[in-house]
Amino acid sequence: MNTEATLEERPEEGITYVNGKPCMADAQGRWTPLEMIKPADKLEDEVVRKIMAFAASLSAQVARFRGHTMTDLGEFDALLDQEYGVKKGGKKGNRTYQTYDGLMKVSVAVAEFVDFGPQLQVAKTLVDECLNEWAADSGPEIRAIVTRAFNTDKEGQINRSEIFMLLRLQIDDARWLKAMDAILDAMRVTGSKEYVRFHIRERVTDPWQAVTIDLAKAGA
Repeated sequence: MNTEATLEERPEEGITYVNGKPCMADAQGRWTPLEMIKPADKLEDEVVRKIMAFAASLSAQVARFRGHTMTDLGEFDALLDQEYGVKKGGKKGNRTYQTYDGLMKVSVAVAEFVDFGPQLQVAKTLVDECLNEWAADSGPEIRAIVTRAFNTDKEGQINRSEIFMLLRLQIDDARWLKAMDAILDAMRVTGSKEYVRFHIRERVTDPWQAVTIDLAKAGA
């Protein structure tokens, strides 16, 4: 087997033969002869490729694990439904599974993606009318929340968390209440995503400890 064939069989090294010479492509796609690349740059390339090989493998393993987890839980849910006619979990699909000894649990949380329709502009108009009429009587805190909620630095952009803060304010004004109704009417669930979390503890009196599969938090 010649040298060229051997190198071409190891693409993780990032080396390609061009006109019989070993080269590496730079960020602009230009071929640079291997002997012209600084040793530090070649070493950095090697280290990154080694790490990325492990990262890609680990990512695929986690994806397979998540797939198997959701399949196992789905089969268990189907069994419960078939045997007892009940579905596990709350109205939104959140559910928790626990070992008999109470020392391990798997939780599935369903996060909904919410968007807002044209009724939101009606709500903003009503809220502005309230603030203008109340003038000095409206506290700076309320004005700050309203400003952040309807922030439109970019077209169509709003602050969802601040919108929900508006809904929690206890204000007894007909126009304000109508504005809150308009916000609720404007809310549209555009999708959802399931998040799986794992917890363990040594004794039932101990607090739950997360089993982390997040690289940023692993080992913390």
